[in-house]
Amino acid sequence: MSRIIVAIAGGENGRPLPDGTRTPYDTEAIDRAIVRLTGKAHPHFLMIAHSQPTADRQQFYFEVMRDIYERFGCECRDLKSDELEDRETVQEKVDWADIIYEGGGDTLSMIALWKRTGFDEVLRQAWEDGKVLCGLSAGGNCWFESCSSDSLKIIHDDPSQPFIEVECLGFLKGYFIPHSDVEATRIPDAKENLRENGRIGFALSNCAALAFIDDECTVLKSSDTAFARKMYWKDGVCVEQELSGTMTLEELYRK
Repeated sequence: MSRIIVAIAGGENGRPLPDGTRTPYDTEAIDRAIVRLTGKAHPHFLMIAHSQPTADRQQFYFEVMRDIYERFGCECRDLKSDELEDRETVQEKVDWADIIYEGGGDTLSMIALWKRTGFDEVLRQAWEDGKVLCGLSAGGNCWFESCSSDSLKIIHDDPSQPFIEVECLGFLKGYFIPHSDVEATRIPDAKENLRENGRIGFALSNCAALAFIDDECTVLKSSDTAFARKMYWKDGVCVEQELSGTMTLEELYRK
């Protein structure tokens, strides 16, 4: 079976706002690509919004994504964080799923939760079993060795807190940098982290994603202005290279 991960950097999903309006829906082309990657006409979509702090917030996120993926022919369920101690429920829902999607939020607390409950190993087995693992922002970060995270800003409700490097699941090599077009200090902070950790970074704008399918990677975009860049330090200089199309993992990780 193919091993598939789609890491989306960011973009709005059309969620309702308190004033009765909705945000734009930015990621349709990427969401449709995720459905196609299952090879099924009516895949099973499992939402795991564990980067959100409460069951109510997780339920809200699920309802927004359910409305999207039902339009694309999916049957949808969710797995809340307070269910993770129930291994029978976890395994039943993961076995049922064709797509497992994590949303945006607090990467640091989410990874800690998964490792404490053993859900990280459940996800690894799901990946090995051919399920499409995917997500946006925190849900894109989590699959890599590490990422640029705004978790301290979220945890402390303080925008002055710095971006930090978070060690993630390590299913994919590299350091993921989401929202690279909209946060002024994200890239400078990430460059310093890359200098220290020696990894290859992937800086993606909102509406851009990397789709890893076995030994290849494809850049997906849902906007003409979206971008994906590879970044790494060599001979004292931070090299930045635009990514497009499909490439082998050997090419992707070559410095």
